[in-house]
Amino acid sequence: MELHGKSVFGGIAMGRLSVYHKTDNAVKRTKITDIEAEKKRFEDAKEEAKRQLGVFYEKAVREVGEVNAAIFEMHQMMLDDLDYVESITNMIETQQVNAEFAVASTGDNFAQMFADYMRERAADVKDISNRVISILQGNGDAGLSGDEPFILLADDLAPSETVQLDKSKVLAFVTRHGSTNSHTAILARTMNIPALIGVDFPEEGVDGQFGIVD
Repeated sequence: MELHGKSVFGGIAMGRLSVYHKTDNAVKRTKITDIEAEKKRFEDAKEEAKRQLGVFYEKAVREVGEVNAAIFEMHQMMLDDLDYVESITNMIETQQVNAEFAVASTGDNFAQMFADYMRERAADVKDISNRVISILQGNGDAGLSGDEPFILLADDLAPSETVQLDKSKVLAFVTRHGSTNSHTAILARTMNIPALIGVDFPEEGVDGQFGIVD
């Protein structure tokens, strides 16, 4: 089977294919009674998300330099954006909904606003919202590691997922979505990891198979 896509960073890699499945942050709307407690849940999760992004920033500075690491500082600032925070807290107050639902709804709304003219900002909003939801639900980051070097296949990779890649294990990555000027593509180039985007690989039958990225 031969598949084609756009090159983000050139190179040749050979190894086993490993399909990365994101953590399922399925969100249900739940009516709450303690509004202040729910707002605190959100605030605590937001602060934890900022702490995690600080860790990613420090790692990115060491590996790809301050300029490319700045995306994580921007994500921290977005979490403190007044419009974003007030939209979530107002939804909790007025609709008496759980924090997860308020964060998911706000993330979708803001991403939709940016979708037509600032696609990367839309992806950023989705990334930070998913991080807060994961913390609220008690989900950790999905693993991006393996015992042997592998070629990573994914629908898409957020910057926070890309920076966690173990360069000694990931031979290359291939995604269905993304753009050549995305934050993730920039990180891939600075990390010297061969990468292809826009590759429509099958859902089944590829995990564990041997592949070549050229």
